[in-house]
Amino acid sequence: MHHLHHLCTYYLSLPPSLSVSSATLLSFRFHVSSYFPDSDDFICVLSVLYSGEARVKTEVQAGPLYRVLGSPLYITCSVSGFRSENTDKHFEFRMTTPSNPNRDIQIISSKDDDFGYSNHLIRVRKNEIALKRLSPNSVRFEIKSLLKADEGEYECTAVNLEGAYDGEYSAKTVVKVIEDSLSVSSSASTPLSLNEGEALTLTCLASSSTSQHTHLSVAWYLHKDGQEDAQPIISLNRDFTLSPGQGFERRYQAGLIRLDKLGEAAYNLQMAKVEPSDQGRIYCQAQEWIQDPDGSWYIIIQKNAEEMTLTEGQELLLSCNINTQDVEKRFFSVAWLKGRVELARIGPTGVLTVAPEYSVRQKNGELRAARSGNRDYRLILKPVRTEDQGEYICRVWPQERGQDDAFIEGEAKDSTPQRVNISATGASGSSIFYGVIWHYAANSSSLKNAIMVKLDHTGLVSYPDNKDFRGLQERLRLSRPTQKSFYLSIQKAQEEDSGTYWCEAQEWIQDPDGSWYIIIQKNAEEMTLTVKATVSLISRKSRVTVGEKLELMCRVRGPHMPVTVTWSVQREAKTPDTILTLSPNGTISWSADQNHYQLRVESRKTEVIYYLLVIGTSHREGGNYQCNVSVLLKNVHKELKASNQLAVIVNNPVSRLDVSPIPALTRNMNTDITITCSIVTKTSESSLYSITWLHEENAGIKTIVSLDRNSIVMESKVDLGQRISMRRSKGPTFELTIRQARISDNGSYTCKVGEWLQDPRGEWYLLSTVSKSTVLTITEPAPNLRLDKKEQQLTAKEGEEVELNCNITSGASGSSVFYGVIWRYAAHSSSLKNASLVELDHTGLVSYPDNKDMRGLQERLRLSRPTQKSFYLSIQKAHEEDSGTYWCQVDQHQLDHEAHWQLKASDSGGAIKLSVKVTGMITPLEVFCWNVNVLNVVAYVCENTFIKQLDKHILKRFTSSFSRNGIIRSKRAKPENREECIMSNKEIETKQRPIFTVYRNSTLQDRFGENVRLKYDHPDPSQFSLTFLNPGPENSGLYFCEVEEWLPSLSRGWRKVAVEKSGHFNVSVLTEGRTYIIIAIVILIVLVLVLLLLVVTMCRSKGSLGNKSGPSLWGESVPMNTSRSGDD
Repeated sequence: MHHLHHLCTYYLSLPPSLSVSSATLLSFRFHVSSYFPDSDDFICVLSVLYSGEARVKTEVQAGPLYRVLGSPLYITCSVSGFRSENTDKHFEFRMTTPSNPNRDIQIISSKDDDFGYSNHLIRVRKNEIALKRLSPNSVRFEIKSLLKADEGEYECTAVNLEGAYDGEYSAKTVVKVIEDSLSVSSSASTPLSLNEGEALTLTCLASSSTSQHTHLSVAWYLHKDGQEDAQPIISLNRDFTLSPGQGFERRYQAGLIRLDKLGEAAYNLQMAKVEPSDQGRIYCQAQEWIQDPDGSWYIIIQKNAEEMTLTEGQELLLSCNINTQDVEKRFFSVAWLKGRVELARIGPTGVLTVAPEYSVRQKNGELRAARSGNRDYRLILKPVRTEDQGEYICRVWPQERGQDDAFIEGEAKDSTPQRVNISATGASGSSIFYGVIWHYAANSSSLKNAIMVKLDHTGLVSYPDNKDFRGLQERLRLSRPTQKSFYLSIQKAQEEDSGTYWCEAQEWIQDPDGSWYIIIQKNAEEMTLTVKATVSLISRKSRVTVGEKLELMCRVRGPHMPVTVTWSVQREAKTPDTILTLSPNGTISWSADQNHYQLRVESRKTEVIYYLLVIGTSHREGGNYQCNVSVLLKNVHKELKASNQLAVIVNNPVSRLDVSPIPALTRNMNTDITITCSIVTKTSESSLYSITWLHEENAGIKTIVSLDRNSIVMESKVDLGQRISMRRSKGPTFELTIRQARISDNGSYTCKVGEWLQDPRGEWYLLSTVSKSTVLTITEPAPNLRLDKKEQQLTAKEGEEVELNCNITSGASGSSVFYGVIWRYAAHSSSLKNASLVELDHTGLVSYPDNKDMRGLQERLRLSRPTQKSFYLSIQKAHEEDSGTYWCQVDQHQLDHEAHWQLKASDSGGAIKLSVKVTGMITPLEVFCWNVNVLNVVAYVCENTFIKQLDKHILKRFTSSFSRNGIIRSKRAKPENREECIMSNKEIETKQRPIFTVYRNSTLQDRFGENVRLKYDHPDPSQFSLTFLNPGPENSGLYFCEVEEWLPSLSRGWRKVAVEKSGHFNVSVLTEGRTYIIIAIVILIVLVLVLLLLVVTMCRSKGSLGNKSGPSLWGESVPMNTSRSGDD
């Protein structure tokens, strides 16, 4: 220390220009490795305090803080003295590692989210490192799970936002990360079936082999079924104080529950009389405590007993408990497995089967298995062997009895694994304990067989006092991961640590009298350690994200000399590519794209660091980096050993790509199906997407179509034809359309979307792939075809258009169903009984069967289909011979999986009976006639009463004539009808004789003779008149009118459709004298009627004059007062 004292004294001489204010803390750091090669940096601190005290003070927990690897770390940091006590203060945490105490590593800040360096920043973002605010002036620094690299000195800094500095703004503490050496095991499993009142004894083994001064506490817990938390039965705390758990106080005070410590590591639980409330899982828990420098105790590790440790020859009992409902009524198969090997199995009927490798032990009684209750099964191995060590599980299968009494095995359930450790025994059968001694022989001194460290059979670690390698002993770390494994690690190895190392193993055994002695002692093989100065290559982070900055450090330790540094990178299995070469004179020779690389050099006292910076990392920068250094000594380049290769992995950014779920689809065959794959979230607005559609069926997975990020078809392994297409829409959304789906299209469809981003070099890379699947089920519609069976009666006029309807009342619908129709015909008066008129097949093709008898009708047919389930047949210009019975036959067709049409159903509609009448036909035809004798003229009149009824005024017109009228009655008459009127005379009791004929073409024929002059008149289409001029008595007789109706037919021309005769009437031709008498009588009657009318009129006039008198009609008469008197 003499040299150090002088060194510190020299540096504490303050220069005159330095002014020290009140409450200022000065720190000086010195490197004294030249005086003490084995030592770290030393810090000399001078506190210059005047009359005042520092206003601001920052405090953290005092160190060192020993914490276990993998456990959490909590450091509380508080500050006081700021002007505003209620304002949240900002804190920053940094650390230095033992291997590099001069380099501060930023970890986390409450002010800046990006404060931490690489590895720590990643852990901060994953919430593995956090800073929790406790108050405006204090925070708690947390590390969820400690790593070995977390060991070092931590500094908490309070950020000063007030401007002036006055006090201590930072505080430091040291954290030591030690190995987990706590071992907790149970020597026997909990019996799962006990009777009330029986005794229960369980043993827990808990020990720790750490070199630090720690205390153990042990507690037994009961975890009841259905409860979330376990309740303590009894515990022994770190101060060896017993405490019963809640609910167990009474039995503890009565001595029914005890916890005894036997030896160094055994803790026995004894329950004299178990109660029903004790049912559940009983286990032990151990906690290891350490006392921090501030005097507080801290739990550094806590473990439950998970392993079972036995000694050779003891009994291994493995119990299996089945927890389910109605276990008494059910059957189970229970098996015990060690690793993946099944030892034994109890079947549902209780039959035991043993694995072949354990059959001998079963015969010798060493292996037994049985059912001890409805829920409990036990496996016993006694005596246990060392080869029985391992992990055991219990596997249970539920068994259901079938109709044939055979058992059907259900899904298996496994228990929690149980680790069993078997320790060997010595000759006396006692337990064996192990110890180890590490030896060291230096290369450059007289130390040839020095003991560095000892670990005895009790777990006590001791360091022999030896000043020659005291510095080495301080950097040694012991660990014991297993019972028979011992590790020695050297922290911060130095060149003088080179030498030979070996360990001496010892087996200890204890006699019944308690004394210990070594039964075996043996040296392990020697190991040679050589420590040399090397060129090392490190990075703040070896995993970077595309676009981030990458920093590589090539550290050249040793004296400063002219060196040449070459950076290279090896990508995949190719030859390394040189990036740059830095010559001793500072010249840089670039061999790669210098736009993405930068070089920076930092010179320190004991080393020179060459930084290689990569700006905007892309996947091309990934690979194994290496720096090679050559030293220029006496104008000769001497190659140093190349640095280690540092693998840089360039990761993609975290993808946010997500695709919406695709629901399962069920569609009918031959329909068009669209499967939609939509992107819900994306990583970047500039992302491009590739997509692949896959189809999985019984034959395997096939690629339907694959598009790259530019929507160019890259792959198509399925013969798509024209049935399958893909479309991209806004979103983006990708739609796969399957037209005319077939049964073979059944199966699972997967939409595989790849998201592509562009790196800083402009190259596209695949960021991530997301797949979503759906199941498509193609169904075949049921053939339930039904047509309207109602019979129809239609009557039409010849020449009109007739429409026949055929309707489907029930049947499959949709684009997968195709219908065809056949119209059939049966004529009334011909041999055509089941003739096909026209056919519309399921593909839409219209055809007319060849039939010469129906060719005319087929030419006038028109088919229409207003809806999918309606078929109309129109007959244009219907003919009379079109009359008959019509009906339709509908066939349902579908495509099968081989694209062949299949007839699925057929049905016929109801009969449609059509009657076509000739235009204008009158049915029936009626003619009426009468005669009147007027002078010497006879007139005959025929009139159609459907158009014009008989008018009495006509008779008056012919009062001076002798007329005979015939009236024709019909249901209808049209101008195009043609009537022929024949006036006939029938002599009494003689044959009929026609007198006048009018033909339908208006040709007249007089058959009466020359003695009588006839006059024919046709005043309107339905009236015919025949007048006799100068008739004589010889013309008297019976007369009648015969009318024939002729109508034009579209197919037959003019034809006679009706003939009707009027009734007979008698015509008497009178002489001239009688005529005048009749006329005179008529005139006389008329005169009498006129006289009677005058008399009646005069009588009425006289009556009105007698009642009152009116005013005078003469102008010169004196006007009279016409007003009435009051007497009136």
